[in-house]
Parts: sequence; structure tokens; C-alpha cells
Amino acid sequence: MNDRVKSVELLDQLRRVLGPDGVITDPDVTESYRRDMMPLAPAGAPLAVVLPADTAAVQAVVRACAAAGTPIVPRGAGSGLSGAANAVDGCVVLAMTRMNRILEIDPDNRLAVVEPGVVNLDLRQEVEKEGLFYPPDPSSYDWCTIGGNVSTNAGGLCCVKYGVTTDSVLGLEVVLASGELLRTGRRTVKGVAGYDLTKLFVGSEGTLGVITQATLALRPLPQAPATMVAAFPSTEAAGVAVAGVVREGLVPSLMEIMDAASIRAVEAHLNTELGAGSGSAALLICQSDAGGEVAKRELEKIEQLCLSAGAELAYVTTDVAEGRMLLAARRAVLTALEVYGAWLTDDVCVPRTRIAELISGCAEISARQRLLIAVVGHAGDGNMHPTIAYDPTDADQFERAKLAFDEILEVGLALGGTVTGEHGIGKIKREWLAREIGEVGIGAHRAIKRALDPDNLFNPGSMFALD
Repeated sequence: MNDRVKSVELLDQLRRVLGPDGVITDPDVTESYRRDMMPLAPAGAPLAVVLPADTAAVQAVVRACAAAGTPIVPRGAGSGLSGAANAVDGCVVLAMTRMNRILEIDPDNRLAVVEPGVVNLDLRQEVEKEGLFYPPDPSSYDWCTIGGNVSTNAGGLCCVKYGVTTDSVLGLEVVLASGELLRTGRRTVKGVAGYDLTKLFVGSEGTLGVITQATLALRPLPQAPATMVAAFPSTEAAGVAVAGVVREGLVPSLMEIMDAASIRAVEAHLNTELGAGSGSAALLICQSDAGGEVAKRELEKIEQLCLSAGAELAYVTTDVAEGRMLLAARRAVLTALEVYGAWLTDDVCVPRTRIAELISGCAEISARQRLLIAVVGHAGDGNMHPTIAYDPTDADQFERAKLAFDEILEVGLALGGTVTGEHGIGKIKREWLAREIGEVGIGAHRAIKRALDPDNLFNPGSMFALD
């Protein structure tokens, strides 16, 4: 049987399982499912995009594709920044967006059970009605999905206090390459029976199985945050302040940093002035959700640390609207950079004491490659997002942007960091993963992949090469 006949038979089988509206083959439509938000990552042409509505349908799709030898690329909303959801030629893209039900919210045990297509913000808003809080808040929280967040172990602005996605995942349901349904984890607060398979699948980027359900830990809804902003004449001074906060054991709910390029872009975009004026080299924004006088005292301690480190200005406010305005400025950085052209966001995490060195390194790369690089990130955990602005119609600029992207990763590793703090490896950082964890580490990854997916059915070529 030739490949064309096999493909026709597979599509017929998928339509019987999912119905005609659950299988998309129109190239004009499948084009929008080929890639995520990372322009550097390769993307192939899928045979089809399928839209299952329940776990049984996912199992049927997996079994059909396995029998046909057709690879599967699981996909959420496509908000990723590593190419992890990018299609490979001839694959079936398994889009999970129709599985978007919040199955349970249990206020007494502080947990929720959701399908993978639930939008992060929708979950946050629903649990808030019960006085509860789901902490992970990626910058795309208003459209990214829980399944994608789990698959990439997404982070966000609140990581410094609440951790990344894995810290909120109690258990999963996962369809394996055999079509069997694996249930991992539990609903209890504690539990150490067997290997921690839940954490194995969190961050696996769809290479080991398809997540069809997640049990998530919730927290009590925090109180309205107080906010502090500090402007610094140098990135080194901002770095000293961050190190001081860590040394003193202070854990704000949010601690973000913006470099001079980010400040200028946002000031122009919002037609406002941040910090001590356009001459500021760095801006630090902190929030505390501890509530009342506790939050105020926490931020006043951070304010004093910033002033002692050389801040030109430091200011604490308990006004919620003012705090939202300052945080909106931080969230507006990528939008503000669009005036300079397309943008390419990197993702490196370094020890918090070396944030200033990373920002300085990015400034050197910016000068060498003759491209604007704006650095913004989560100072509380050292996860920085240098963003390269370039003209996508200029081939030379695009090549220089790619060089800058890799040079930033080089600097991050040299500073004792990691090549991804929250965006994942995907299809763009495979070589960098191998460099970071070494041959023994890659060998362990391959052994796990072969044990769970011996025929390389799921997301082949993502994270690492099987051979």
C-alpha cells in the first residue's frame, strides 16, 4: 500500500471518529496550525489538523495514527515561543482546544480538575469566584491554554513566590502511544507512592503523551497588592538591589526588571514617563500580596534596599489602580517594541546575582549585531527575556537576529544559567539542550522516550533527536 492510499484511509478513519468538522485538511486553514509564535523554528506541512472533543476521541486518534505510522504533534493555542507545537511534514496536528471544560472546582480541598483546552485566564476567573487563586500567569494568560502551560512548564510574573506550573499540578491523565490512558498523581496534599510520573510529563512538550486532564492545586485568593517601583542609574545598581532582596529573605509576589531600551519603548508607547525619567538604566517593579501593613512593610524594606544600592527614585504605593498601571507598563514591553519591527524573544535564566551581567552582555551583542535588544524579565528568579527587534523583510537583519539569539544563550550559559527558564526547548534549542545537560543527560532523555514512545509517534524532533 503506497503512502497516498494510507493517508486517505487514515483520514477516512479519523473522520469516522471525529466527524467531518473534527478533521481539517484545507491547506489555507491548516496553515494557521503549522507553527507557534517562534519565527526561527522550522515547521512542516501537516496531513491534517484534528479537533477531538473528549479523551476517548484522543485515544482513537492516537491508535489510528500509530497503526498508520503517522506522527502526532499535540497543540494548545499556539502561544509557545520555542516551536514545540510546530508541525512536521505529513503529521497529524492534535489541537486540544475543543477540550475546554472546567470539570470540577473543589474549594474545600483547594483543587480544580480541567481539560487541556481551558484558557488560563478563564480558570483564574472561575476559581476567584470561590475565593481561590491559580498562580501560574504566563504573559499570554488571556489566551494560552492549561495543556500548553503544563506541556512547557510555563511560568510567569508570579514565579518568584508561587513557582512555575509544575508547582501547581497534582495529577494528570495522559494518553500514551499505545492509546492507553495513564493516570498520574493524586488529589491529596501529600503522596510519594512510586515514581513522580506527573513531573515527568510536565514540561515534556508533547513528546511522551497527550495530556487530556489536569488536577491543579489552588491557593487562597491573595489580598490586593501593594506596589513599589525603583529607578536606577545603572543595571549594576539594580542587580545589587535584587541580590539584597534575596539575601534578606524577602519574597515579594512579583519582582520584575526592565532595562533602558524597554523603558524607552514603553514610555513612547504609553506616552508617559516611568521612574526617574528617560535616563534611567533600569527599573525594578515589585508587588506584595501579603495584604495591609504587612505588604507595606515588606515593600518599604525593599525600597530601602533599592535606595542603598543607588536607586535614583524608589516609591511605594498601596493604590491598586496605580499598581495596575505600573504593571501594565511591564506587560506592554513586547507591544511597545513592535514600532521597531518584528521581535524575537529569547528566554534564559541566570543566577539572580548575575542579572546585571546578562543585561550588559545583551547590550554588547546589540552593538555588535546592530540591532535593538531590550531586556525585561523576572528579577525574582533570574529569568530574563532579551527581545531582539528586526525588520523581517531584511534578510541580513534576520540573519543577525538569529546570531544574536544564539549569542544571548551563550552568555546565559557562561554566567552559570540555563537556556530556558519557562518557554521550553521545542525545535529551536535542541542543540543547546544537548550542550547544557551533556551526553549522559541526553542519553537519559532518549531512554525515557524509547520506553514510553518506542516508535517516536509524538512530536518527533522536538527537544532532542532520538538517535
